[in-house]
Amino acid sequence: MPVSRPVLNPSVLRAGDAVALVSPAGPVAESRVQAAVRELTSWGLQPRVYPHALDAEHYLAGSDAHRTADLNDALADPEIRAVLCNRGGYGVQRILQHLDYDAVRRDPKLVTGFSDITALHAALWHHTGLATVHGPVAAQLERGGLFASTLKHALMSTEPTRIQADPDEPTYRVRTSGVARGTLLGGNLSILSTCVGTPFMPDLDGAILLIEDVGELAYRVDRLLTHLGNCGLLQRVAGIAVGQFSEPGHGNNPIRPPDVLMERLGSLGIPLLGGLSIGHGDRNLAVALGREATLDADAGTLTVAAAAR
Repeated sequence: MPVSRPVLNPSVLRAGDAVALVSPAGPVAESRVQAAVRELTSWGLQPRVYPHALDAEHYLAGSDAHRTADLNDALADPEIRAVLCNRGGYGVQRILQHLDYDAVRRDPKLVTGFSDITALHAALWHHTGLATVHGPVAAQLERGGLFASTLKHALMSTEPTRIQADPDEPTYRVRTSGVARGTLLGGNLSILSTCVGTPFMPDLDGAILLIEDVGELAYRVDRLLTHLGNCGLLQRVAGIAVGQFSEPGHGNNPIRPPDVLMERLGSLGIPLLGGLSIGHGDRNLAVALGREATLDADAGTLTVAAAAR
């Protein structure tokens, strides 16, 4: 049986709370950040765009030092009640060793994002036990609709989230049977794979593993899953929740990522549920990481407790 660990639950956001907009990974357009500011303000929150949030150095949102400073300042500021990452891209793993984990332990606050932000979620869970939110980045709030409503629910409600598998998702047929319960952990498969062997990889024993990815051909998905299997990680999880997987083009090979997911994961003998609208698709539903989850492959549902209390 997995050893349970204490969970740091941030407080739910309320009208008037200040929230930080930071860019710990790739650069983001100012117009998208300003759209996020307008949306968050409409919720009654007080968004603060951090000094280096709009910096850009090639594929990074400024220097490692500046991205670290913004993130650490936000994590340590007692007025800030949530830290929203503006976008993913790449760059979080370059700064994980410089984060102020003591500040997180002293004052846990909501942290949100997905894709490259998976590395931040993993590190915060491993070092502090902080429950975080895997969901839309701030730049996606310009799209309004479901992107805004799902993030608002995750930040401003203590109600659990229940996601029903969607037949329109390409991974819908990736499924076995059974019910699994455990702590939901994971996120982007590529980023999670590169965390293995580092001091920032979460313990997956008994967990419900969430995976999603974008732009990866079938053989690359195979390679990533095989790596996790060869490390013995897939054999330790209680169940696997499969989000969205897209690829840049099929070429002449008829095999698709869902084929690989079913072939590599379907024989593990654990509940497996695909078709979840989580990830890089046209819908990106927010769920808490580090919280209790029930994966019911027979009913086609993933139910996750709220990150906030």
